[in-house]
This record gives sequence, C-alpha cells and structure tokens, in this order.
Amino acid sequence: MSEQNKNVQFVDLGLIPYREAWDIQEAILAKTVALKLANRGLSEGLQHVTENLLLFCEHPHVYTLGKSGDASHLLMQEEFLHTIGATFFKTNRGGDITYHGPGQLVGYPIFDLENFFTDIHLYLRMLEEAIIRTCAEYGLRAGRIEGLTGVWIEPESVHSRKICAFGVKASRWISMHGFAFNVSTDLGYFSHIVPCGISERGVTSLSHELGRDIDLNEVKTIVLRQLAELFLFSFTHVSRETLL
Repeated sequence: MSEQNKNVQFVDLGLIPYREAWDIQEAILAKTVALKLANRGLSEGLQHVTENLLLFCEHPHVYTLGKSGDASHLLMQEEFLHTIGATFFKTNRGGDITYHGPGQLVGYPIFDLENFFTDIHLYLRMLEEAIIRTCAEYGLRAGRIEGLTGVWIEPESVHSRKICAFGVKASRWISMHGFAFNVSTDLGYFSHIVPCGISERGVTSLSHELGRDIDLNEVKTIVLRQLAELFLFSFTHVSRETLL
C-alpha cells in the first residue's frame, strides 16, 4: 500500500442543502477510489498518497433514511414535508431515519481508513468518543448504550436521550457520511420521526441540556480538536473551491 497520510483537509461548508453536500462527498469518494485503483498497478515507491477530508456543515430542515432503515419511521406523508419546510432523502449510509437542520453540527469525514486503521467498528467508536469528550468540556456526562450506535446523555438512565447520531458508509476503506451533533437544534422536528428507529428514548441538544445558547463555531473548534487528538492527524483549513 502507499504511504500513510495523517493530514486532513478541513472544510467548513456552512449551511448547505443536503443533496449538494452528498454530491460533494460522492465526488471526493470517486476521486479517491480511482486513485487507489491506479495505485494497484504501481510499485510502492511510485504510488500516490490518498487524501483525507473532513467536511463540517449545517443543513436546511431535512429527514434522511439509511439504506436499511424503515420508511414507516417517517411519521407523516411526504406531501406534508413542505408545510414544515423540510425535505426527505433515502441515502446509502447505514442507520435508520434522522433529522438534520440549522443549529446541528454535521460532520462528514471522507477518510482513507488505510491511512489510519481498517476497522469500521473502531472508526465509529472514535467518532463517538470525540463527541463524548466535547460534551464533557461543557460539563455534560455523555456515553454509549450497548448495542446502539450514538452518543447519549445519562446513558445508563431510563431518561437517556440521544445528543448525536451516526450513520456511515465505507467503500474500499474510504468513509463517507458521518455524524449529526445537536447543538442548538430545534428538537420539535424530531417529533415527526422515530429517531434512528428507537421509540423508547428521547433526543436532546447541548443548548437544551445547558439551558443557554451555544456558539456553534466554538463547538466546531472543540470537535475538530478532539477528532485530531483521537485519530492523531494534523489538519489544514482549505476552501470549498479546492475540494474537487
């Protein structure tokens, strides 16, 4: 394999429609897959180093359903979506249904995991850990629930509530999709779905738990730092125009 690259190009896309962000991810994935395939015919010293990208963004109101999700977990007719200013997409990520909207930090790591480790289970646990540590910096006790992907406040309690959802895809060890961290999200939009297919637990946000407004840019800085420490990468801020 080619030399491992521990640098990540970081791009803050701001508020961007879901479809547009998905298309960007797919284009980056296709470019990286093509590079890896081209490396197969080259001796080790001539192989090209693959890139890692990390996209942060917010989306306008949208519901997304994972490839193995249950469409009945959208608790309304699609025709009703426009009345609440939302859209709906069936996606190729893992997981069930979730909501994205303003005030939610969405992270899309497009990493060649061969630059880090080839273990999807560990990859998800590392993403979760970054959010758990971020919550801790705000004085919140967050953690995991056995058998359920995600980060929860008071995970051992009957009142546990999800603060961050995850759904990923990997192709030739290249990741896409990622996490949705509720910072100051309008939680009312979750009432129209069975979040992640789990009906017996609630959802929450940083601002709801802390009872105050939270600066999303501050949270972005903390999550980026936590990811860099966990994955042992350095990062470079780049503009959207350099992506493709």
